[in-house]
Amino acid sequence: MSRILKLFIATILVVTLLRGISVGIAQQQRTVTLSILINALEVPVWQEVLVKKFETEYPDIKINLIEAPNDTNLQEDLYTSAFLLGDSPYDLIMMDVVWVPKFAAAGWLLDLTDRINASDLSAFLEKDVEGSIYEGKLYRIPFQSDVGMLYYRQDMLAAAKLNPPETFSDLIDISQALQGNGAATWGYVWQGKQYEGLAAMFTEVLAGFGGFWVDPETLAVGLDKPEAIAAIKFLISTIDRGVSPPGVTTYAEEETRRLFQNGETLFLRNWPYVWSLANQNTSPIAGKIAIKPMVSAPEKQGGACLGGWGLGISKTSKYPEAAWRAIEYFTSTAAQRQFILKTGYVPSRRPLFTDPEIVAKYPHYPQLLEVVENAVLRPQIPQYAQASDILQRYLSGALTGRFDPVKAMKSAADETRRLLGTS
Repeated sequence: MSRILKLFIATILVVTLLRGISVGIAQQQRTVTLSILINALEVPVWQEVLVKKFETEYPDIKINLIEAPNDTNLQEDLYTSAFLLGDSPYDLIMMDVVWVPKFAAAGWLLDLTDRINASDLSAFLEKDVEGSIYEGKLYRIPFQSDVGMLYYRQDMLAAAKLNPPETFSDLIDISQALQGNGAATWGYVWQGKQYEGLAAMFTEVLAGFGGFWVDPETLAVGLDKPEAIAAIKFLISTIDRGVSPPGVTTYAEEETRRLFQNGETLFLRNWPYVWSLANQNTSPIAGKIAIKPMVSAPEKQGGACLGGWGLGISKTSKYPEAAWRAIEYFTSTAAQRQFILKTGYVPSRRPLFTDPEIVAKYPHYPQLLEVVENAVLRPQIPQYAQASDILQRYLSGALTGRFDPVKAMKSAADETRRLLGTS
């Protein structure tokens, strides 16, 4: 081979190599990485069910899952600290429904209103969408829903030839009847510990008596109204009459679930996660339970406190378009279906509650939809965390006998009005 030919070939090889390097660099430059804070317990399922498939479909976008503490209050603190420091390290913001007003009012989120049309938005649960809106603008797309509900021992009621309760009085009467004949140790357990779960539980009872906490439109406070007084007195009466155990004022979700799952309790207020645990093969009450919306006062409607999570975009994200593509994918019907089948969480899309594949695995989902459609929101105000702390303190004081219930609710109402600047 001549020296000239060798030089020509070498030149071609070098040019080809350089082109390959430049293409590789260009591809790297075109690939963006989106960071998102996810509950540490959920990171493996996110990676397996959602992220791998997303990155296969969108090779130009990588998802960086950052493990978050399991405590939602600590997660909120991480977000708040990051936003206050300036550029948030998170592009996608996974939000509890009660964070939306605070984050939106602070200017930390992008307005998503024009990114989704009304038809597409209507596929999501109405209350989940409502909880994603602040001052008329959409800041979050619902990913999974969550609601409080009433669990009951269907076998015990059937044996006693009793129908499920519809009113608060029914709940007390049925509990006492079955406690009296030895069928159940306790009638009704609920979350009475001083924490956010107490505020969520009270939201349902308050709605069931026709009351309200804070009207987000007018900032009117209803905690000292007759309906709120009736709600706190009902809860106190369950303890005084022996329907609920004295220790209920120290119980969170898991304490109440264990009592119910061990067969000691007739009725339980809790979240959807209880269903799969109570029906596992080793559970003493597997196949013996049912669910319904929370009871109410006569001619009122029971409430189901709305929880749940959704996705927004940080206003400081450098890749808002890529972030929106990720949100569209993660909240899609197909992605949610796979996530629900894997986890048993509650969908945010209404059609999934009757999806044949999901119902085959979770036959109670059509009934769960009835509960979800009775959802009530906690106050959509930027000062929600402070308002909740006020309510928790006074509720706990009244439930444990440290405060007179009427005076406690009056104090809670007055302090909330001062917080909102309406006193």
